[in-house]
Amino acid sequence: MIVRDRPGLFQLFFIVRGSIIRRILPQIIVIFLLSALIVWGHQERPNVILSFSGSPFALLGIALSIFLGFRNNACYDRWWEGRRNWGQLVYTARGFARQTLILEATGEAGRAARRNLLNLTMAFSQALVCDLRGGGDVSKVLRHLTPSEVEFYRTAQNRPDLLLRLMSAHLAQLKAAGDISDIQYQMLDVSIGQMGAAHAACERLRNTPLPFGYTLLLHRTAYIFCFLLPFGFVDTLGWGSPFVAALVAYTFFGLDALGDELEDPFSSHPNALAIGALADTIEINLREALGETDLPPLPQPKDFVLM
Repeated sequence: MIVRDRPGLFQLFFIVRGSIIRRILPQIIVIFLLSALIVWGHQERPNVILSFSGSPFALLGIALSIFLGFRNNACYDRWWEGRRNWGQLVYTARGFARQTLILEATGEAGRAARRNLLNLTMAFSQALVCDLRGGGDVSKVLRHLTPSEVEFYRTAQNRPDLLLRLMSAHLAQLKAAGDISDIQYQMLDVSIGQMGAAHAACERLRNTPLPFGYTLLLHRTAYIFCFLLPFGFVDTLGWGSPFVAALVAYTFFGLDALGDELEDPFSSHPNALAIGALADTIEINLREALGETDLPPLPQPKDFVLM
């Protein structure tokens, strides 16, 4: 996720990090060169390289802009929903740390049970990052688990869900031993259920992209529009046509590429959500709740990017 102050007027035209320009630069260059070739060919062979009225491009450009706007709104809704789910996870994890304080009053066994539950919560948040992003630092998960839990973790298909089941199993043992009452058990189990709901919502976003036909239609229309644009303005703009076509390509392809990044809010793109930083924040908060004082600083952006 890009984290930086609003740039000034001079900086606005020279910022590269997070501007999508690196992804779409090849398309812009192709459109510019193709437009220059069309202008040259029309001037040299006007009977072969024809031109036509640019009026239809106004209507097509408006339709394409509206279409891009609808798609980017849908992609941003996915991005914001992912952020909302992770915000709920941070809130639930902190609340769970406060709720487990009731275990402190039951003696040393209760304190050990609380530490185990919060370690599993920290492992869950880090495991969710690994699961959603398709990689990640597994050591951040394993350092919170016991040797037997590590063995279960390595063989599980849905690893975040395994950690939630382990948390529920610990609660069931505490209830069976009489260390917590029915009401306390229900209160703690609701928090685990809220973590599971956030997990399921994130899985739904990851596994359900926008309809492919919707995206394919937009891509085709944008390319056709940019390829044909020079033919409509070669008589009126001349050698200015390549620059106008490149500017239009930057706008359309840039919005399209930005939509692609927002559509997958858990990816490793610069504009994706900083779920790794959020998981680290949960870990720091819960370690502090356990009484630890030797804590790392909260995650900070590097080169204006927070992941």
